[in-house]
Amino acid sequence: MMPLKAGDTAPQFILPDQDGELISFSDFQGQRVLVYFYPKAMTPGCTVQACGLRDNMDDFKKVGVEVLGISPDKSEKLSLFTDKELLNFTLLSDEEHQVASQFGVWGEKIFMGKTYDGIHRISFLVGKNGIIEKVFDDFKISNHHNIVLKYLKIA
Repeated sequence: MMPLKAGDTAPQFILPDQDGELISFSDFQGQRVLVYFYPKAMTPGCTVQACGLRDNMDDFKKVGVEVLGISPDKSEKLSLFTDKELLNFTLLSDEEHQVASQFGVWGEKIFMGKTYDGIHRISFLVGKNGIIEKVFDDFKISNHHNIVLKYLKIA
């Protein structure tokens, strides 16, 4: 697994959102976007991370950053997750792991002694020009939003 790094061009992609509508990354051209990858909707850790972003969305909007969450879940599950947690940003379904692979976040993981392939919890801040500004790969799920906002207020 080789995640993209700051200075790399973010891949272009089209994925279905939580409502099954196709969303193109090019729709966000000229905007800063936090693309965050998470393993599985409606699990405890992913819920904490998503709710942290939800609760701080006003701060992200103030600094002009859109948020896109990407997981391998089906759109139907993402819709349930959005409704249950009242999420106020877009979730995208990457069932075939194509986008996760392009960003370099799909790969081998070990959990409780078992090895399997899955999404690594990594976030990318993509600048208005489509270039990755910052990669966030060292955070606790409970402070992910704080780490990103701290960077955004400095950058």
